[in-house]
Amino acid sequence: MSEDFVTVADFERAAEEKLDAGVAGYFFGGAGDELTLRENVAAWHGWRLRPRALAGLGAWRTGVELLGGEISMPVLVAPVAYQGLVDPDGELAMARAAAAAETVMCLSTLATNRPRPVAEAAPGGRRWFQLYCFRDEGVTRAMVEEAIDCGYEAIVITVDAPRGGNRERDRRTGFAIPAEIGVPSVEAALGSERAITIEETFDLMEPALSWSDLEDLASDCRVPVLVKGVVAAEDAALAVEHGAGGVVVSNHGGRQLDRCVATAEALPEVVDAVEGRAPVLVDGGIRRGVDVAIALALGADAVLVGRPALWGLAAGGETGARRVLELLRAELELTLALCGCASPDELGRAHLRRAPAASVYSV
Repeated sequence: MSEDFVTVADFERAAEEKLDAGVAGYFFGGAGDELTLRENVAAWHGWRLRPRALAGLGAWRTGVELLGGEISMPVLVAPVAYQGLVDPDGELAMARAAAAAETVMCLSTLATNRPRPVAEAAPGGRRWFQLYCFRDEGVTRAMVEEAIDCGYEAIVITVDAPRGGNRERDRRTGFAIPAEIGVPSVEAALGSERAITIEETFDLMEPALSWSDLEDLASDCRVPVLVKGVVAAEDAALAVEHGAGGVVVSNHGGRQLDRCVATAEALPEVVDAVEGRAPVLVDGGIRRGVDVAIALALGADAVLVGRPALWGLAAGGETGARRVLELLRAELELTLALCGCASPDELGRAHLRRAPAASVYSV
């Protein structure tokens, strides 16, 4: 892998050049006009940091505690479907990269590998499992139990996809997930001996989830259940009241509702609504360690990165994904040092100011 790869953007360009148009469109694209996709990135640019001087520090650490365990940085790998489309080892390589970087990987329901082989690929790593709920509660329960039995420490239920978004890039390229790839986790839960297509999988999912469903899942689950796909303060408060062990501020990477509020804009109200009762994480548009620092200053406990890690995987396999994570950690450490903070938990809203209006959302 070229030594010229010194930013996440370098991996983004390399991945786009390497992947064919259909696969690239699937992973790079968003819903509709892709305004939210762009604003997720631009919204982090709407803040400016206020460095503090003469802090008297000679060492800095990026590690944090999250859900009872230590990780090297408040940057986790977000769930991304079908990673086998960009690398032969797919989620196995991503799990090894996350473990080497000493952080958490969140495995997608729509992964090209089941939870057990992913766990076995990186036995020392920390793992969470992203869950889509199914009409058949037995299928949902089987997937949750498999993940927990394989050492996954949390279930992350996605709640912003009662229907699929308007993915126009895929329609233009004619791209579809190859039928032979299947969805191994769903096939195992169904006891199917054949590959289940993505269309069949979506037909099996429950579109009518409610707060009572969350409460039932959280009360029955042996590990914390986090709710992913929240951008409104009201929903954040309801999630905690109904048993959520954490909230992930997310708009599905701009892939569901176009013109949805950017996650950097939604984060402060969600943090205020949760009132410290549960961890708050955020994804969407994180491209720099400075973005991570801004998220922490706004009150997030950690961030998740999906596309950046995938770009690393596409460009350089396990090594590329690990390099992306290491770049983000190094940039965060530098930002902490220059802000006069010894650790992530010292960042707060006093370190932030709104950017001049003319520079906001220049997309």
